[in-house]
Amino acid sequence: MASETSRPREATVENDREGQRLDNYLARELGSVPRALVYRLIRTGQVRVNGGRAKPKRKLAVGDRVRIPPVRIDGSPPGRLPADRVEQVRRAIIHRQPEFLVVDKPSGLASQRGSGLAFGLNDLISEIEPDALPVHRLDRETSGLMIFALGTANARALQREFNENRVGKRYLALLDGQLKQDLVVVDEPLKKIRDASGQRRVIVAADGQSARSEFRRLHRVGQREFVEVQIETGRTHQIRVHSAWLEAPVAGDSRYNSATPPAGLKRLFLHAASLRLAWPRDQVFSAPLPEDLEQVLDALS
Repeated sequence: MASETSRPREATVENDREGQRLDNYLARELGSVPRALVYRLIRTGQVRVNGGRAKPKRKLAVGDRVRIPPVRIDGSPPGRLPADRVEQVRRAIIHRQPEFLVVDKPSGLASQRGSGLAFGLNDLISEIEPDALPVHRLDRETSGLMIFALGTANARALQREFNENRVGKRYLALLDGQLKQDLVVVDEPLKKIRDASGQRRVIVAADGQSARSEFRRLHRVGQREFVEVQIETGRTHQIRVHSAWLEAPVAGDSRYNSATPPAGLKRLFLHAASLRLAWPRDQVFSAPLPEDLEQVLDALS
């Protein structure tokens, strides 16, 4: 297999990676590169945090800017990403303005590469718009709206909006179970752990990070609920864990739901349907429920 040289880029530390060590952060950003290379890049000053050198064990804070240097990795020929995937993402850009892009991310596309993935949405967006920087993320199976800042200054401004909970985030989900009332608020802290098999999971725990989710019933479909979820925080797997805590986990969730998915559902029934921004002016963006999820809902109704 041919090798390629990745491009230097700057990543902004997001909520779900707060407190992560620099060496672990870099290893995840670079994907399948030798661990020795990770330490060499840090030791030689090629990796910078907020413009300065840093030690491998430095714990990162939300909003920290990490320079990711170019490295040679096994993969496709230089600069080559699957043309069909690039075009798919190009079509998924639903809004563009000087400060940012809004993308309707398809399900099955990870936000970033790593764990055996040769590329992610971030790479595909960079191919289309080299100045674009991610300011938040969605799980691989979750579809819906993501924002990419255009340039470092705009990335900082947008990151502040997310960190200070000034971005309205609304999701649509199908739950395996029923809510006890039309509106249920879950205000339970979340903590990342590794289970006995080594798989990363998130649990409700008193010593976790604060997290608040509001589940509003839209309509019942048999023993399931089609709901709107608004979140004030953006913790890893937040909606998936909070719904499981309610004993009504998200349909199709292979990690937190042991129930058999409804007929026709091939993935997580979770869609980021709406984002409201106050910066640089009040704007609301929306993305309709994807056709595959609409078909599942129609079949259940």
